[in-house]
Amino acid sequence: MSENNVRVIDVNVGIFEENDRIAAEVRAQNKQNGTFMVNVMASPGAGKTTTLLRTIAELGNEYNIGVMEADIEATVDADKMAEAGVRSMQIHTGGECCMDAAMTQAAINEFDTKDLDVVFLENVGNLVCTAEQDTGANINIEILSVPEGDDKPLKYPLMFTVTQAVLVNKTDTRKFFAFDDDAFVERVHALNPLSEIFFVSAKTGEGFDAWISWLRRQIELSKAL
Repeated sequence: MSENNVRVIDVNVGIFEENDRIAAEVRAQNKQNGTFMVNVMASPGAGKTTTLLRTIAELGNEYNIGVMEADIEATVDADKMAEAGVRSMQIHTGGECCMDAAMTQAAINEFDTKDLDVVFLENVGNLVCTAEQDTGANINIEILSVPEGDDKPLKYPLMFTVTQAVLVNKTDTRKFFAFDDDAFVERVHALNPLSEIFFVSAKTGEGFDAWISWLRRQIELSKAL
């Protein structure tokens, strides 16, 4: 068969275009409902749930907040949220390694977020495919823990390119692990100069004032748009 008779279809382009279209619908739907959505990404064990619980405790008197927990199986994180009195829903991704826009749209419709000011989507734990899919969130944040090391921006550059804020969690463990704060900041800003970086401890509360102030500002700015 000659080259002229070969039809080439770029499947990835089609998939991502469709995802982007649905993501735009999710953003429009959330804007209409007055809901601010935060896509939370991290490796397993980085402290996503603990960080969210402290964040919600800080903001809970100001906003109606809900959490959508995405995992391949189990309800561990959603159970923790429910035990803390946080409105939550468990999403099973059916083996998929991340949430995409279609999954997110189905989840917010099922969760019925119309009366929520803020929704956190705790994405499946990994630093690869979660960065590849636009969920339709207002902002993406990434939580990295000190024990994971300061080299992660070098190994997973896309994650740090698509996030508006990075929380370096478990700063209370610094004495046990070598983590170069300056090198980490330099590596992140080489990929994304506008990214905010917060060094925090969900266990002790260290650094949370700056993180909460920034997040509150993003929520309020979205209302004015």
